[in-house]
Amino acid sequence: MAHHHHHTHDKDMASERLGLVFILNFCFTIIEFIGGIITNSTAILADAVHDLGDTISLGMAWLLNKLGGKQADSQFTYGYRRLSLAGAFINAIVLILGSAWILYEAIPRLWAPEMPMVDGMMLLAIFGIVVNSYAAFKLSKGKTLNERVLNWHLLEDVLGWVAVLIIAIVLQFFDWPILDPLLSIAFTLFILYNVLRHLFETARLFFQAAPDRSSVEKVTATLKQLPHVTEVHHLHFWSLDGEHHVLTAHLVLATDIDSQQRRELKLAIDAALLPYQLSHTTIELELPGEACRDEIQSHNH
Repeated sequence: MAHHHHHTHDKDMASERLGLVFILNFCFTIIEFIGGIITNSTAILADAVHDLGDTISLGMAWLLNKLGGKQADSQFTYGYRRLSLAGAFINAIVLILGSAWILYEAIPRLWAPEMPMVDGMMLLAIFGIVVNSYAAFKLSKGKTLNERVLNWHLLEDVLGWVAVLIIAIVLQFFDWPILDPLLSIAFTLFILYNVLRHLFETARLFFQAAPDRSSVEKVTATLKQLPHVTEVHHLHFWSLDGEHHVLTAHLVLATDIDSQQRRELKLAIDAALLPYQLSHTTIELELPGEACRDEIQSHNH
């Protein structure tokens, strides 16, 4: 029960962190879009799009953090954790659309660069560094995949604002307005690269790929070493949301075992699987000469 209480506390903390950072980011994104238009800087608008993506994913993460912990019911028997994958997916789409818009705005400026309002750029950049650093610091305490991904986004934002600040300082002394669209294009390509990488990871989880290849082999080897076990088959290992994993497997036994041995084997299975921190486990024991039900089913179909 203590374990459950600890989880609830972690969850409330995550919810509080996400809520605070969401509100902070939401307000700041509005300031950025206005600032980008006033200062005539595509680099700031590119950053605003990135922040809009973060704001949406923070809002989704906050909502899903509340829903994701809801108990499983007769409709969603595994609970609501997989909703976070939907959140990651929606966010990726928003960032891809936003990035396309920035490229559409910035590329023509390479041929006809316009000088942005440099003082305004500097002020916004300093403000951006402060806000995003604080938000990233708050989320760095989180353990969930969502918080880790969002923290990475916010750290990218800090770097983005450092780049804007450097360009604004250079523009104070040199008349090189082309630096502004160049930065926004570089920035947007960087965003797109990361979005596609995360999208691939989300899709893998969505299609129930194993969290990682090596763990399937390790789990199989671990179960095979248990007493009485001669073979492991129908092993399925996947993840609800990147951190809560599910395992099912059939263990074929060498001999018929009595209830005492069965108890001991169950304890040995528990101990063997403990390091994998599984959320749901189903293990079927098959006695000698017993036909595997799943194989009968698949033959019948």
